[in-house]
Amino acid sequence: MPLVGVVIGSRTDEPLVQDTLKTLAELGIEHELVTMSAHRAPQRVADYAQSASSRGIEVIIAAAGGAAALPGVIASWTDLPVIGVPLPTSELGGEDALHAIVQMPPGVPVACVAVGAWGARNAAYLAAGILALKHDKIKQAYAAHRRQLREG
Repeated sequence: MPLVGVVIGSRTDEPLVQDTLKTLAELGIEHELVTMSAHRAPQRVADYAQSASSRGIEVIIAAAGGAAALPGVIASWTDLPVIGVPLPTSELGGEDALHAIVQMPPGVPVACVAVGAWGARNAAYLAAGILALKHDKIKQAYAAHRRQLREG
């Protein structure tokens, strides 16, 4: 059963979240990848967010470019932690997505990582840190990764 839901707004975003998926797999974290648009399929997004917890999802990573409504819309429909990944899909190179994700109103937080590939990887590591509070196997894998970084 997946612990992390990775949500993208368009299939064209899939190459941009490969680092997220790869990192989750390397840490042994079960995950799913789903595609749904906050603008074109808002009810589907609401249904996904509302049912995520009952399906075993504990963290949602939502990657979006441009107006980047997806992470915030998901956060408005769930109490689970939501991590937003701003994607560099517009002429602004992801700056628009970054601002859209970090400027959520009080009470509807979305954690935000860097734009692009670094952010995609860090979203997976942040999810691992959250899950490590409850799951010993993930805690050990994440601790081993961090130890390897420190030791070079």
